[in-house]
Amino acid sequence: MKKIFVNGTFDIIHMGHLALLEFAKNLGDELTVAIDSDRRVKELKGESRPINTQYERGALLAALKDVDRVFVFDTDEDLITLISECDIMVKGSDYKGKPIVGEDVCPKIVFFDRIDGYSTTKTIQDIINRG
Repeated sequence: MKKIFVNGTFDIIHMGHLALLEFAKNLGDELTVAIDSDRRVKELKGESRPINTQYERGALLAALKDVDRVFVFDTDEDLITLISECDIMVKGSDYKGKPIVGEDVCPKIVFFDRIDGYSTTKTIQDIINRG
């Protein structure tokens, strides 16, 4: 069984996320998605984030047909432990040439070309601008 791994915030699910998850699932048999804890999202993206709690984000992801397992992680060490159990890790193409947490414990990394125009930050800004 080929185990595929994806991680991220997945704060507001959009078409770019769906395309990434479908791409990842097609690489193997089981897709695990790891999401940043609420504490970690605040640390990385600021006090106004996340929009959705880790419970809500996890439940939404778990309901998607391409996702087999969802985990919440709070530290790089937690993330590395999860990555060490996979065969392939999928990262967005914006990570090419940059350090990737867990790259030394995963046998293969595949990059997904991000779809222009889709980002949670852009979605949040669009909502603010409508007000």
